[in-house]
Amino acid sequence: MQSEVKLLSGAMVTLALATATLVIVPYMQLSHVEPSPGLKPYSTAELRGRRVYIENGCVYCHSQQPRSQSQTPADFKRGWGRPGVAGDYYYDSPHLLGTMRTGPDLFNIGARQPSADWNLGHLYEPRAYVPGSIMPSFRFLFEVKDKADKDDRVVTIPPSYAPVGKVVVAKAEAVDLVRYLLSLNHTYPVENVPAGLGK
Repeated sequence: MQSEVKLLSGAMVTLALATATLVIVPYMQLSHVEPSPGLKPYSTAELRGRRVYIENGCVYCHSQQPRSQSQTPADFKRGWGRPGVAGDYYYDSPHLLGTMRTGPDLFNIGARQPSADWNLGHLYEPRAYVPGSIMPSFRFLFEVKDKADKDDRVVTIPPSYAPVGKVVVAKAEAVDLVRYLLSLNHTYPVENVPAGLGK
């Protein structure tokens, strides 16, 4: 009986230490963080697009956290921009930092690829824009029609990938997703960057 009590006590102490270290201390450190100067709240359309991003699992293949040049020079060489700081994620709930990089980091995709047409076409057929891409096609976010209606958002696809004699029209979900992607532009200057982040 004594060994069971010791085991249970040890487990409880371990759980308490882990909770304090991984939850309570970081919360206390970040509870005073304000939005970075230049960061704007998401619009309603961007929030809808963010939901589409989450629902379609984009976070499983794309991160939103370039690392410092001293940690990972490759991120800097790829042109992914400065590393993120806590204030950059002020309006994000939940945070979409990501854990994998099957695809490129999207922290600054709105600055690197600011064309809505390119982003829509890339969602429809990634290999038409990035040869050899392993990104899945999100064609279910589009309609293929014989003729576009007046208010349709027609997507221009490279001829070798376009459906013959038809037009590709973006659904509202695709348009919102691209609005969210274009909002990912963290090129504004950040003050008080911790030492070593930009080097």
